[in-house]
Amino acid sequence: MRILLDAQLPRSLVRPLEVLGCDVLHTIDLPAGNRSSDHVICAIADRDRRVVFSKDADFVRSHLLSGTPARLLVVATGNIGNPDLTALLLHALPELTHLFESHVLIELSRKALVVRL
Repeated sequence: MRILLDAQLPRSLVRPLEVLGCDVLHTIDLPAGNRSSDHVICAIADRDRRVVFSKDADFVRSHLLSGTPARLLVVATGNIGNPDLTALLLHALPELTHLFESHVLIELSRKALVVRL
C-alpha cells in the first residue's frame, strides 16, 4: 500500500509501516514539510495513488465534496500514545490493504474499522 501520513500522525510510524511492505511518505518530507496545504497533500496523494492517513476532518470534507484525496483513512482514536497508535495501525494494516482495494473512505477507531464509502 502507498501511504501519505498527515502531520497529525507521528513520523515514527513510517519505519514500522515500511517494514511491512508499505511505501510511506510523511508530510514532513514534502518540500513545505508539515506546512504543506491540504490541497498539496491531496494532489500528491492522488498523483502517486497514495492513501492519506489523517486525523483531520478537513480531508473528509474535501473527499466528500470534491473526491480528493481519492482514498482516505480517518484515524478517529482521540488522544492515543504513539506506541498504541502504531500497534493499532499495524494490527489493522492487512485488513486496510484489502479494504482499500474496493473502498475509498475508511475510519479507524480503537475498536473497529468502519467503511464509509
